[in-house]
Amino acid sequence: MTTPLDSRTPVIDAAAHAWVVRDPRFPMDPAVATCPDNMPNIDESAEHLIARMATYGIDQTVISHVCYYGRDNNYTTHCVNEFPKKFTGVGLLVGYRLHSPDDPENPARLERLMNEDGLSGLRLSPIYDPDVVWMNDVVSYPLWRKAEELGAAFNVFAAPHQVAQIDDMAARFPGVNVVVDHFAMIDITRPDSEGFEQLLKLNRHPNVFIRTSLHNPSRQELPYRDMWPYLERAYDAFGPRKLIYASDYELLVMKDLIPFFTTDDKKWILGGNAFTVYRDSVRR
Repeated sequence: MTTPLDSRTPVIDAAAHAWVVRDPRFPMDPAVATCPDNMPNIDESAEHLIARMATYGIDQTVISHVCYYGRDNNYTTHCVNEFPKKFTGVGLLVGYRLHSPDDPENPARLERLMNEDGLSGLRLSPIYDPDVVWMNDVVSYPLWRKAEELGAAFNVFAAPHQVAQIDDMAARFPGVNVVVDHFAMIDITRPDSEGFEQLLKLNRHPNVFIRTSLHNPSRQELPYRDMWPYLERAYDAFGPRKLIYASDYELLVMKDLIPFFTTDDKKWILGGNAFTVYRDSVRR
């Protein structure tokens, strides 16, 4: 299934978190959370997301499973199955405070998460293991092989020095759609050779996408103008079919302010690419 551009293309927020604090069906356990020192005290529920989507004119959202639940993906699964026309999602399974990358059950866990629970793939966060190489260690090959078989999407939250791991795995497993989160957290005060050049070189892989979240690398407030030159260079390197918008508060920036996006570019960046990457990977 692909989204046609001769009709209205949906606007898709490609990464939002969702959680509920006091619902006994979805308990939060600091012992399982990957961010145990930063647990919330207010909800950001599916219903909250839907209300905000209506305000901003967002049709669908990709829920990036939040760190508060760790490897317990039940709330994201609930959101996706309760509101299938509004949400798809990526889960957490492997990495920091999750299942070990060498756990032989990881491929089966991914298969259940996609085929039974309806999620689109995983978020891998090597950034939390800055001194450990695991994402492209041979022990991770079975998980990536299963992801390729399933047509999974992997969101990768990495630091600049870890981009080489993404490069390696994208080449080894071209059937896995890889979405690089947050511009790989490049430091825009540092030379390109320390991160951005390596990120741009990922354009050689047809399965690599860049999520255009400007707020993390930016040193400014909205509309994050210091990131526009980097966005333009990514646009020139990857093209409009490889950029994926996310975050509701950046929608107006991406839709109305960026001067080098054409009307057709916006259809792909604001929804068409995400629809293809995430919705196509769901096996119901």
